[in-house]
Amino acid sequence: MRKLLCAILFAAASLCVAQTTPSPSAVPDVEHSPAAQAALSLERWRESRVSVYMNDYGELAQYQEANVKLPPVGTRENRVIFFGDSITWGWHLDNYFPGKDYINRGISGQTTSQMLVRFHQDVINLHPKVVVVLAGTNDIAGNTGPVTVEQIEDNYASLAELARAHSVQIIFSSVTPIHNYFPERSSFFLQRSPQKIVELNHWLRQYCQVNGLIYLDYYSAMVDSNGMMRKDLANDGLHPNDAGYRIMAPLAEKAIEAALSK
Repeated sequence: MRKLLCAILFAAASLCVAQTTPSPSAVPDVEHSPAAQAALSLERWRESRVSVYMNDYGELAQYQEANVKLPPVGTRENRVIFFGDSITWGWHLDNYFPGKDYINRGISGQTTSQMLVRFHQDVINLHPKVVVVLAGTNDIAGNTGPVTVEQIEDNYASLAELARAHSVQIIFSSVTPIHNYFPERSSFFLQRSPQKIVELNHWLRQYCQVNGLIYLDYYSAMVDSNGMMRKDLANDGLHPNDAGYRIMAPLAEKAIEAALSK
């Protein structure tokens, strides 16, 4: 009797599953959608960085040796450091600022919380007159976990306070726009909210005005009438190509000159 009852219950449960589970043709193919692929790509990237973050969250090892090899700052030298993520890391400064010995301290994928960890080592300890900070886009993408815009703002404020305490002129660059004009190469667009970029840039501009800092506005020079990065300025929707960097370089140079004159 007990075996019969179990068989009846199992059959009833199987029938319920069959009735409530949609057929394969009724299930939307979300696995291969651009959003799903972008999420999978981001997740794989995060997994690849877990061991690095566990042992070196700020990735201090990246520039330790290069920092040691830097010569001492000359008495008349105006040392300038570009500090940021992959957009800075991929910027060959010597090509766009000929005759300038600007120092690149960008690390691909980094967020403002990671930059805070290495700000002493890669900026303050190198004794620059000026640091050009370009960050925020990876925070919005959630590279090191979900954060609010307010938390990103707090990180920016901490960077500014550290710079001020060590007599370093800090320039805050706007977050650059993004586009999805080439969907097959624009997974970065799906990971970043254009609205959050606008919101963060608005706060950055206001913060700089209130605190007497220089705001470097790449966004306005690179955005199109659709509120996205101009199609010709980034092949993957995020990282500037040569045309993009050629727009950015004179804007950065002007901001540096203003900072050095303070």
